[in-house]
Amino acid sequence: MPPFEGDRCEYIADSIAMKVRWQLAIDPSEEEVLVENATRCPNAPVKVTLAR
Repeated sequence: MPPFEGDRCEYIADSIAMKVRWQLAIDPSEEEVLVENATRCPNAPVKVTLAR
């Protein structure tokens, strides 16, 4: 996680978008961290462009 709290929501949104875009697996510990931190960013949009 980025040390500056103001960057964390963007980091989480980008991480989720990357996983979805490339259909990457998420292990249980990674999912736990993403979900836990995403709940702190209720208004952070996640924009995904699917890979072809």
